[in-house]
Amino acid sequence: MRIIFSRKGFDSAAGGGPSPIVGGRPISLPIPSGGHSATTYADLRLGELAGAASRGKVSPADYCHHDPMFRSDGVCLFGQCGAAQTHLANQGVGIGDVFVFFGLFREGKSGEPHHRIFGYQRIEKVVDLPACGEAQRAEFAEMGHPHALGLHAKNDVIYVGDGRTAGSAGDDLRLTVAGGPPSLWNRPAWLRRGELTYHDRADRWLRGQRLRSVARGQEFVADIGRRCAPREWLDQIISAISKS
Repeated sequence: MRIIFSRKGFDSAAGGGPSPIVGGRPISLPIPSGGHSATTYADLRLGELAGAASRGKVSPADYCHHDPMFRSDGVCLFGQCGAAQTHLANQGVGIGDVFVFFGLFREGKSGEPHHRIFGYQRIEKVVDLPACGEAQRAEFAEMGHPHALGLHAKNDVIYVGDGRTAGSAGDDLRLTVAGGPPSLWNRPAWLRRGELTYHDRADRWLRGQRLRSVARGQEFVADIGRRCAPREWLDQIISAISKS
């Protein structure tokens, strides 16, 4: 089994600033669309928040990359392609693995920017968009998923499975250490050097169960095998998301 720490939403590069925490709830803002989108920020009722987070660079009428897409029926649709999807495939990511989505957040104008987990997806199906039938692509396109509206790469896929977003911004879902830069994380006790892709350098693994996460990259994979401790941690994270 694999746990994938998947970076999503606004940040200083994509969007121009952290996603907001409003009324104690983290709201992950989808990044601006690079094409193939039928969804505006206004459609998602995120126009005002996106404008504020981007300092006016994004307007309610702008199209966004609505992905991952968390549906009201409890199903999450998450598209990936290019180098990031190649990395996932090379790591053997597939059915039964779990995406833990995290991003950059801040509460109010003066809050501390930090990384936090805001959602998850249990992978139940992996749909190869270039190879699947036209009817299945059309079904995803009707839902407005950007990867089905227009192929982004030859290895474009949509991961399908149970998924939720957090309704509160508790400390149990925060990755960044208190007072630290966003990239300095409280590392789960079970996670050790050599067990998270893109994080092999020794100087990233600090004393006191801290990890200096990489500045770039989307998908960081931890192959947990049959170990109990990572599963217990994951159960706690999913419980914290689901109960809020």
